[in-house]
Amino acid sequence: MNGMVQDMVGMGSMTDQVIATDFLIAAKTGVKNIALALTETSTPEVRDTLKQYLMDAVDTHEQISKYMVNKGYYHPNNLSEQLNVDLKAAQTALNLNQSQNTSS
Repeated sequence: MNGMVQDMVGMGSMTDQVIATDFLIAAKTGVKNIALALTETSTPEVRDTLKQYLMDAVDTHEQISKYMVNKGYYHPNNLSEQLNVDLKAAQTALNLNQSQNTSS
């Protein structure tokens, strides 16, 4: 979505935040799933491979988290600030939905 369209629908820079948030959630899910698979495997070769995948997934999660913290999208150590960010994102989503309903 280009900047002009984002501004018209009231999203501004929200697209980057949404993509980063989706990526972070996917990374967290990946860590959980790989850890679970690691506990279920019985062969050393598969276990070693899954351990490397797990470390890669944890590193990816760390990189995404740092990016989001630096951009002000994610505040893991400040619950009230994170709540403000989440409420703003929710309000933007509601406004987007309302603008789409009125244009239909």
